[in-house]
Amino acid sequence: MAAAGSSVVRRVEELGDLAQAHIQQLSEAAGEDDHFLIRASAALEKLKLLCGEEKECSNPSNLLELYTQAILDMTYFEENKLVDEDFPEDSSSQKVKELISFLSEPEILVKENSIHPKHSDLLGDELLECLSWRRGALLYMYCHSLTKRREWLSRKSALLKKYLVDGISYLLQMLNYRCPVQLNEGVAFQDLDTAKLLSAGIFSDIHLLAMMYSGEMCYWGLKLCSEQQPENHEVDTDVSGASCTTYKEPLDFREVGEKILINSFQTGQQKDP
Repeated sequence: MAAAGSSVVRRVEELGDLAQAHIQQLSEAAGEDDHFLIRASAALEKLKLLCGEEKECSNPSNLLELYTQAILDMTYFEENKLVDEDFPEDSSSQKVKELISFLSEPEILVKENSIHPKHSDLLGDELLECLSWRRGALLYMYCHSLTKRREWLSRKSALLKKYLVDGISYLLQMLNYRCPVQLNEGVAFQDLDTAKLLSAGIFSDIHLLAMMYSGEMCYWGLKLCSEQQPENHEVDTDVSGASCTTYKEPLDFREVGEKILINSFQTGQQKDP
């Protein structure tokens, strides 16, 4: 366990140095100070100090949290730039791939070192949800841009399908980190509508938005990728909130989309009766 923790500390420090260099390049290219880049840089500087001389005394969880927060801020700056430019066709594919890689690194690091049986023991549910949400939302925005490019779609609908499947997978993953609140377990609550949302596994507006994004991406898949042969993409299709027990099966745009949209509609009715 100690060896694994030390390995995480060393790797996080290396990744932090790479991220800091990337932030420097972004700042120079922007030609001005940006709030998100400044905050990301500050988190990485604190990370560097904590790594310091006594790596064996460093807390891997704290260091990984700082690194993750910096990555979230750094990539948010780049995502905003892509959205403002409407995802330039000549460079967006590589940039989106790069951002997904950055946002996947914290989870990969935990898996490689197998420190804890569950990622949430080291990263926490909120950070895991945020990482999955950001990847799924990025692919949603990218696919939204691609659906308006008829010439591109005529040549690369298979690539669109891959982006859609990946995006839906990330969004459904986000919805399954936390279990719904069981109202029959003596849980005290003051607002019935809020309690119903929690019992459906909806803990914030972002959870509901993730369901809506997933449903719309399933619609794009049905409309624009219907001629593609089914592929054995495995995603979590249990979308009735954040289920503790999940199952895997090839993605069916129609089945998953209908299930998601029905749940989001019912949840919306609970929220706004």
